[in-house]
Amino acid sequence: MTGPAGHTELTRRARQATPPVPLTWLYAPGDRPSVVRKALAAGADVVIVDLEDSVAPERRAYALAATAELLAEPHPVPIHVRIHSPRDIPALAPLPGLVALRVPKVTHPTDITRIAELAQGLPLYALLENALAVERAYAIAAAHPSVHGIALGEADLRADLGVREDGGLDWPRGRIVVAARAAALPPPVQSVHPDIRDLDALAAGCARGRAMGFLGRAAIHPRQLPVIARAYLPTPDEIAAAEEVVKAAETEEGALALPDGRFVDAAVVEGARRVLTLAARAV
Repeated sequence: MTGPAGHTELTRRARQATPPVPLTWLYAPGDRPSVVRKALAAGADVVIVDLEDSVAPERRAYALAATAELLAEPHPVPIHVRIHSPRDIPALAPLPGLVALRVPKVTHPTDITRIAELAQGLPLYALLENALAVERAYAIAAAHPSVHGIALGEADLRADLGVREDGGLDWPRGRIVVAARAAALPPPVQSVHPDIRDLDALAAGCARGRAMGFLGRAAIHPRQLPVIARAYLPTPDEIAAAEEVVKAAETEEGALALPDGRFVDAAVVEGARRVLTLAARAV
């Protein structure tokens, strides 16, 4: 049965069964509390308070104090903090408003295990920003149960590799998609698109990232959020195809044949259910 938004009962059930999949992750500098507050109201799925690259060294102590004050209470939007140093963690980890830590410049699994000892069970997201980190992507992804995701820090990685064209990062991007899957982690989130005015290039980059296996993208300005969300939501044709697969799987077990003669297996069914979970965001 199709509802007013064009979604069938299968899509509605997917919405009820699983929480929304985050697609938009908005960075805000920790030393600018007013900007962080605006970010929390911008409609992002996750807000990342940055204590690292966007904060000048002389303002990092203030950024940490301001962020701790913000996190003294929970917020409707999940807040992650990209730390500058492990020394930031004791001031942040106990606070009720903190959902996860993003750990920059991870190059070895022991970097993660040390952070995990301080983080009091908080989810950790490892940022891989140089060639050595990319080579160790799976080992980092599987380093500790607290690791909930990995991602590239593409600005630093470009500098480390001497990459001049965007295509030069295709191999590292594919590498972390495979590493995340191998470690049973969610698909990685794309790195930021630095030009906040060129929304066409952002949309094209998101389409390419989606085709490579990424899911969602980090942003540095609220105007980028709807472009990212649109790029990562499934099309009506993709939703219809996924519903056909899931409906068939509800009546048969194992490999099964669709009415058009295609055979699908359990992995295809799992992928179809992921599509319906994403589609449910729009219901």
